[in-house]
Amino acid sequence: MADRLDISQRKKDHLALCAGDKVGFREKTPLFEQVDLVHCALPEMHADEVDSSVELLGKTLRAPVVISAMTGGTDEAAKINQDLAQVADELGLAIGLGSQRAMFERPETAWTFEVRERAPNVLLFGNLGLVQARKMSTAEIRKLCDDVGADALCIHLNPAMEIVQPGGDRDFSGGLDVFRRLVAELGVPVIAKETGCGISRAVAQAIRDTGVEHFDVSGAGGTSWVAVEAHRAADDQKALAEELWDWGLPTAASLLQLRGLGVKAIATGGLRTGSHVAKAVALGAYAGGLAAPVLKAHRAGGIEGAREFLQRVVTTVRALMLLTGSRTVAELQRAPMILGPDLARWQPR
Repeated sequence: MADRLDISQRKKDHLALCAGDKVGFREKTPLFEQVDLVHCALPEMHADEVDSSVELLGKTLRAPVVISAMTGGTDEAAKINQDLAQVADELGLAIGLGSQRAMFERPETAWTFEVRERAPNVLLFGNLGLVQARKMSTAEIRKLCDDVGADALCIHLNPAMEIVQPGGDRDFSGGLDVFRRLVAELGVPVIAKETGCGISRAVAQAIRDTGVEHFDVSGAGGTSWVAVEAHRAADDQKALAEELWDWGLPTAASLLQLRGLGVKAIATGGLRTGSHVAKAVALGAYAGGLAAPVLKAHRAGGIEGAREFLQRVVTTVRALMLLTGSRTVAELQRAPMILGPDLARWQPR
């Protein structure tokens, strides 16, 4: 019972902290300020001709925008998940659920992850930690996907968060075997997802070789989940969390690391605006995901506040497609850009 209560309280703590301003990276940014898209003064098209749709995991999004995974397991989480899923469905975007570990260990919380009634057509990502997936059978994991109607499953990697978390995991072995098994047996696509520290080229290559095609880089520069746990940690762990607060590859750097590997990247981690999404796509992403700013918009204005914020994001992406002469998302992925030195040094050699 104590473990169940701990998970519930942790989810409540995470929401409260992420909605505030005390868990951002201190010095590191996602490095999107190091990306300058080249202006096209003669786009030779009407603004209405911009086609911002993109094919992702078997569905068509009306814009390359994802509401990133946030929460689940509490009454407040249920309201957030359902409202945001409805908005994503209305706008033709994608959405990710928070970790379904709570749903597995406390089946009575399953309803807090269920959004299909309000979002029947949305592209929906399930979510489970790699360590938990290693301990579960494929059938148990598939049931988690089926119960929420997930179109794909994010397997999240979070060693930095776990080693500073009270009672966190310490054994991160066997991960490639988990990916290999799920690709072969799960029956829905698997997405390898970090949680705020980015994915390097070497790690992406190793996971790609198990058959995984989709990656959510979730890089450094936005919410630091190490920082989130620092606020909850005991004194001995708090010191380590303080040291690791800014650990990780910036999001834009992680996107550069994955270029040329033949994988489909989703960019999350520190994206705040439509400009960030457009720059992420120019760096090779198929979509850009936002979490904290969507949560704040929802807290400030409810479902309408979230809808207005996300519509602004989409409008900005479309405007920048026009202003770079990009008629399609594929053309935006090839749009000319100038990289600053702090980002350019991350390019693979």
